[in-house]
Amino acid sequence: MKGNVIAEQGHVVQILPAVDITGGKKCQAFSMKNWQHATIIISVGVSAAAWTSIIVQAGSATAAIGSDVANNVTIPFRLYKQETTGADKDVLDAGTNLAATGDTTVSANDNIFYVIELDAQELPDGKPYVQLLLANGANSVIASAVAILSGGRFQHRQSETVTT
Repeated sequence: MKGNVIAEQGHVVQILPAVDITGGKKCQAFSMKNWQHATIIISVGVSAAAWTSIIVQAGSATAAIGSDVANNVTIPFRLYKQETTGADKDVLDAGTNLAATGDTTVSANDNIFYVIELDAQELPDGKPYVQLLLANGANSVIASAVAILSGGRFQHRQSETVTT
């Protein structure tokens, strides 16, 4: 095969199955302990109105992350957006480095997506777990998210779990 074989050279984690994120959603946490990079793709199908924000947290354990645990940390990240409604549904913007407060300028457009790029070295010491938080009020928004881990310390045809 030519190119990247994601299923063999990386690790794919469905961190949010397609669901209505009314009221907000905490996505499945995953560990970057044995991986150098994570690409998170958020796909939005139908949106009644703009949702509130995209936030990324780091923590020391998957069970603790996303809850009100004192040692979880919101972290800065790089975000690329495809928010157009026209024909160019595959063209991302140039990307923006965001502070730990995340992105609060998400679009209300349908059929859009966002890409988050995060290196393991950007995580705080002792906090290898990452969790995506999608904040939303009462607006119905159908979304899903997938994390693709790359630069693995150990790579196998069938990779080990990163969510426990």
